[in-house]
Amino acid sequence: MRPQLEVADIFRVHGAAYREARRVSAADEAVMRHIASCRTRALGGHLDVCDACGPIRISYNSCRDRHCPKCQNLERARWLEARRDRLLPVPYFHVVAAPPHDLNGITLQNREVVYDILFRSVSETLLTIAADPKHLGAQIGFTAILHTWGQDLRFHPHLHCVVTGGGLSRDGTRWIAARESFFLPVKVLAKMFRGKFLAYLREAYDEGRLVFRGKTAALAERTAFRRFVGGLYRKDWIVHAKPPFGGAEHVFRYLGRYTHRVAISNGRLISMESGRVRFEKKDYADGGRRKVEDLPALEFIRRFLLHRLPKRFIRIRHYGLLAGRNVKGKLEQARALLVSPRRTNPSEQRAKRTWAERYRDLTGIDIMACPRCGRALVRLPLREPDTPKAEAASA
Repeated sequence: MRPQLEVADIFRVHGAAYREARRVSAADEAVMRHIASCRTRALGGHLDVCDACGPIRISYNSCRDRHCPKCQNLERARWLEARRDRLLPVPYFHVVAAPPHDLNGITLQNREVVYDILFRSVSETLLTIAADPKHLGAQIGFTAILHTWGQDLRFHPHLHCVVTGGGLSRDGTRWIAARESFFLPVKVLAKMFRGKFLAYLREAYDEGRLVFRGKTAALAERTAFRRFVGGLYRKDWIVHAKPPFGGAEHVFRYLGRYTHRVAISNGRLISMESGRVRFEKKDYADGGRRKVEDLPALEFIRRFLLHRLPKRFIRIRHYGLLAGRNVKGKLEQARALLVSPRRTNPSEQRAKRTWAERYRDLTGIDIMACPRCGRALVRLPLREPDTPKAEAASA
């Protein structure tokens, strides 16, 4: 059922005023336009017809922009099908790593560079500490997912990592299990994460890959930049390891919630009145209590667009045993040691399934069945020659 209020509605009503009030980049403009036109006449559509009942519904096409709250279900279903076959029958830990907010200004002006540094420093930290015989002494596997938002839509880049509770021994002959309620020492992880991140940040500065404008302009001067980085060494960096999941299926459900999230779902929106937007949030500083955030509509749009990803940027990455080059080697070694037989030809099974079948399996709703009589619907193109087509969705 369509929510009473959508992000698209906010863009349609207040988008013009936002464009007048601010300089809008071409990339932000594209996101606004795609979301506003999603599942409207502007993108064309099709007509579903039942042989017994006649025309049933008009369905307009999706924008397929990865920032759109309405366009992620099918992509999530496809992605999860592939991931399910790579889960091992072991506990999985949830590790969260976040740099200090002091870096937000630099990050917003250098998103791709700093996001890559975040992935690189966190992945190297986890792999290095886990391989150390003083800790686990094994090669682990994990999936890292970039989120850039907090519950109030403020900019808060951080990584969620879903990590195997153990790993393959160096010689590949044993599975070394992590302790039941303890993965790796978070203080050791945080210290190495900080060191690697700042080393790579200095390297990016020395190579001229960082830009500084506005409030960060002073950091373009080398002495000021080094002083700034020195201050970050004295701060505590956040690495948090949560208790392990209940099993592989719990991990699967968790990934389904987190992998294809956008900054805010339509379901959290409450109202748009008198130029203001109200939405629900969880206040984690107050025990996760549900509260209401009330923002001017233009500020809501500004915060939403803070979370636009660089073009073609990969925000879900796999490391260690789960890295692409290891899936047919070390991951299969680990599976054999854990005595978990693989499903038969999972890729062939996936190839034969349509997107409607995937959606049915994900939601339990058969969208290709007539809601009146249950017979199979016939899908016909919707001919609207005078309707302008929107441009292709952003990558």
